Amino acid sequence: MLKRVLTIFALTMTLVVLAGLALRYSSRIAQANSGEVNLAPEETEPVVAENGFTVDVLVDGRPLTEYAARGRRYVEAFEGAEYEVRVHNPTGARVAVALSVDGLNSIDARHTSAWDAHKWVIEPYGTISVRGWQMSGESARRFYFTTERDSYAAKLGQASNLGLITAVFFRERQPVAITRVTPPYKAEDRIRDQQSAPEPKTSVESSARSEGSRDAAKARSAPAYPPPDDESAATGIGRSVRNDVQWVKMDLDARPAGEITIRYEYRASLVRLGIIPRDYPRPDVLDRRERAKGFEPKYCPQP
Repeated sequence: MLKRVLTIFALTMTLVVLAGLALRYSSRIAQANSGEVNLAPEETEPVVAENGFTVDVLVDGRPLTEYAARGRRYVEAFEGAEYEVRVHNPTGARVAVALSVDGLNSIDARHTSAWDAHKWVIEPYGTISVRGWQMSGESARRFYFTTERDSYAAKLGQASNLGLITAVFFRERQPVAITRVTPPYKAEDRIRDQQSAPEPKTSVESSARSEGSRDAAKARSAPAYPPPDDESAATGIGRSVRNDVQWVKMDLDARPAGEITIRYEYRASLVRLGIIPRDYPRPDVLDRRERAKGFEPKYCPQP
């Protein structure tokens, strides 16, 4: 009887020890899993791509047809045609938009981040049209479609971001009184186009940041990569037109409110990319050559 009691007692103690070890092992697994979860990075809120803002590329006052493909927006470029970029603000507050063409700021032709760029100001529910590169406080030189080799970016040695029109929008934190500031242009650089009718003044945002002339010269003299060619589309620096601007200071939200990017290419490139279908049958040269015959039962035809 005593042996039976001792056996039962031993079995009971063994079960208790095994249960304790199992609980301890489970606890360690739970702690390890908990540690892995805590080490995972926090997800950040993505920036809204368009958020109601609109950007159109106009030729002869008409917006170019857009093609949505590859997660992008494409338009067909027409070689030699002048164009303008129309930007609309759908909100009830002023916004500032950094507008770059071929990777160059449309105001000062610098290649910077959107936050550091000088920006165009759009009034609540307003629309502006940027017709060209702003050369001074009173004039601009028109955008026009050309080849990479003839582009304004290639002339500045900045041909690595051709074929892009990008607009990044920033909301004003709170309205402030508009005060004029001295534009960062020299008097001798101002060019007037007396033959063009005066345009309404457009406001541009003046950044508080300054850049040394040495850094600017270094950026402009950077080697172009890849080398430009004569087949792909890019934007040239065209004729001078009147475009008065004034500089204002704004307190902007650092987080972009929206961003729109438009890719432009000539029709042949859009066809090769599969963006638009071919409008003509592609001849099968090999099939034609395989069906060729050495002799025909005819005389030589008259030329």
